[in-house]
Amino acid sequence: MKRNYFVASALGVLLSLQVSAQQTSMVEKYASTIKDSDLKEYLTYLASDELEGRETGKKGQKLAAEFLAKFYQENGLEGPVDGSYFQKFNLVSVKWKEVELRIGKQNLVNNEDFVFIGDGNMKKRSKTDLVYLGLASDENLAKVDVKDKLVGLWSIGQRAGDQINKIMDAGAAGVVVVTMEGQANFDRIANRYKSLSNSGRIGFDKPTDQKPVFMVSSEKMASLFGKSIEELKEAAKSNPASIESQKARYKVEKAKEIVDTENVMAFLEGTDKKEEILVVSSHYDHVGINSKGEINNGADDDGSGTVSVMEIAQAFATAAKEGHKPRRSVLFLNVTGEEKGLLGSEYYTDNPVFPLENTVNNLNIDMVGRIGYEYQDAENQDYVYVIGSEMLSSHLKKILEYNNITHTNLILDYKYDAPDDPNRFYYRSDHYNFAKHNIPVAFFFNGVHDDYHQPSDTVDKIEFKLMEKRAKLIFYTAWDLANRENRTPVDGSNDRGER
Repeated sequence: MKRNYFVASALGVLLSLQVSAQQTSMVEKYASTIKDSDLKEYLTYLASDELEGRETGKKGQKLAAEFLAKFYQENGLEGPVDGSYFQKFNLVSVKWKEVELRIGKQNLVNNEDFVFIGDGNMKKRSKTDLVYLGLASDENLAKVDVKDKLVGLWSIGQRAGDQINKIMDAGAAGVVVVTMEGQANFDRIANRYKSLSNSGRIGFDKPTDQKPVFMVSSEKMASLFGKSIEELKEAAKSNPASIESQKARYKVEKAKEIVDTENVMAFLEGTDKKEEILVVSSHYDHVGINSKGEINNGADDDGSGTVSVMEIAQAFATAAKEGHKPRRSVLFLNVTGEEKGLLGSEYYTDNPVFPLENTVNNLNIDMVGRIGYEYQDAENQDYVYVIGSEMLSSHLKKILEYNNITHTNLILDYKYDAPDDPNRFYYRSDHYNFAKHNIPVAFFFNGVHDDYHQPSDTVDKIEFKLMEKRAKLIFYTAWDLANRENRTPVDGSNDRGER
């Protein structure tokens, strides 16, 4: 009896190992269809000058959308929007026909000395005082009269949006804010806004909010008050009233026009768990042409993520054609408008093609083609940053790490997953709009480099072999999530708040 039990047990273990080996062999077979040569071919087109930087609503974004839809159709994947691969929607382009800011005797130049980051539409200019508050603490608000004034806010290392709202709620007319140190950092943002001045600031249509908010550099704020940066920093802590107020005059005049755009998506229906949906996403838009007429090709950001989604989709489609469909359904989602404020993913999660309660995970890929600052001199550069993988589910990070150990052996770096990460990368890509609906997410990212949001982000600088390995890791993880018996539990909490 014992001998027969032992033999049966040994046979059961042997069979399970054989099944496991067969599964491993099969998933590795389809992962092998993800090739650096294919990634390079697709990216060479998506990041070409012909697509003019793929700015939302512009010609290049439309060409990219058609390219993606054709690819998915050729690979036998379904268009889930009544047979279409496009989820169409409208945004608005807001332009400020006139933006004026004068402090004391200084007439400031829009998108050079300041950028306008608020909202408003005024028929005539307003005159008031610019007072210095520093930090929007209750103690400082008790010391400085902000009612009907422009308020100087020193918001370095703070959540600027929360502080601005607090000041406006206290009766301020508007805010002049510093959010970072260094003129070079400000100039980078100012150049971005200057580029946007022709196309307009794109977003969802909403009523005008009279909230004039002007961003300046730390150096410019010091100049406006005639003080040093160190004096302003010190006053911000406890003695803001020591900084003398300045006369101020400002005006903003607004105009709007409709911008039509589309998310691109392809669908592979699962088998016995087909009502449950795994979403693999990237954004395919970029920032277009800058104020100097230079094309921002966006090879890494996020051409790399987009072609990775394409290759992962093709691997799943190839498996399905050979009789190996996943148990769960998979939605391959390329969103528009990420560079304008995560707009495409926000639209999808507010208007989901498949119910969000049935959406089990989102694997989001945004910049996986380069080597970031921290690894440029590293001996081992086979890494990827992973963000958000253990916040909402205790299982997702473990599943990811198991697949990495089994198949790819990358360094999984969680540096930017810290809740207090000053870069706030968790809030800066499309997984955020899934996580805020309590859908467990993992965001794959290579970190920042000198070519980030520059015309120099080009195909010739992409590390295609490394990108292939990163894409394979995401495919293995997606395959596991789509085929395991139980969906990942939502046993964590979204404790990082809103953007």
